Amino acid sequence: MASRGLSLGILNDAMAAIKASSALDPGTNPRLCLFPLRLGVDAQPPQPPVSTVPVTIHNFPTLEPVHLEHWSVQHLYLPLRRDILHHAVVYEGDKTRQGSASSKTRWEVHGSHRKTVPQKGTGRARRGDRQSPLLRGGGKSFGPHPRDFSSKLNRKVYDKAWRTALSHRYRQGELIICGNAMNLGLPRDFVLAPDKVLRDGLRESYLEKYMRGVMDRLCLGRDYGRTLFVTSERRDVLFEAMGLVPSEGVALDMDDVDVKDLLQTGKVIMERAGLEELLRRHQSDLMSNVVVNGLVRPPPAMGERVLWR
Repeated sequence: MASRGLSLGILNDAMAAIKASSALDPGTNPRLCLFPLRLGVDAQPPQPPVSTVPVTIHNFPTLEPVHLEHWSVQHLYLPLRRDILHHAVVYEGDKTRQGSASSKTRWEVHGSHRKTVPQKGTGRARRGDRQSPLLRGGGKSFGPHPRDFSSKLNRKVYDKAWRTALSHRYRQGELIICGNAMNLGLPRDFVLAPDKVLRDGLRESYLEKYMRGVMDRLCLGRDYGRTLFVTSERRDVLFEAMGLVPSEGVALDMDDVDVKDLLQTGKVIMERAGLEELLRRHQSDLMSNVVVNGLVRPPPAMGERVLWR
């Protein structure tokens, strides 16, 4: 009897060991097949997050690539936030409203406030003075008055909306950065000849034809959604040429550009100096006022050249 009990105990221990080994076998346990264990040298180290993105710098007006730069993801690779962009566009639209519409009430209309007809005895409806809103030339009931339509938006939210708009155009491949000034050269005859010698409209017709040719050759015109040119300062010839072909695009100084302008056209061509200045103006959410050991955390770098011709 004792030997029989001992053999049963050994058998139970063996069955328990078999069950434990089968639980660790991926072939018999489906959970281990779905989530395999990575042990030893098979384990992959975690990859660091991406901190920079490549940006190609072009030459204007041929848009020939010149060199490659690395820019921070906090500047040109933010995720799309439609809510922030909506708040920024509404905020800019409210600021542009003049709110100067004004109408006169019955107490502001010039004239006598005497009752025009007797209250009773005429058989007609009751009528007050000539300033009544019911009469022609009278005051306006609940009419518009000068008011301020501007709304409020946190500066950090607005700055992030700027960089979100630029990041969206960069992700779509619709942001073109030019390293040189976006100037358009005129033929030597236009420069040397006085204005009185040139025929009326000759300069304008040349600029219009030249700009349409550039836009069509580079696929930037109306058929491709128009193009926005953003310069760091006013370029007279470029601004004049784009003013002659408004259906092909628009040229703006960086001080006149807002978030809505960056999202309207098919492509955005911007000078590198203008992009750097705009990012410097709109990075308040990336800067910290906390001082540690007399130092303040600096904002991300604007761009680092890594490859050039």
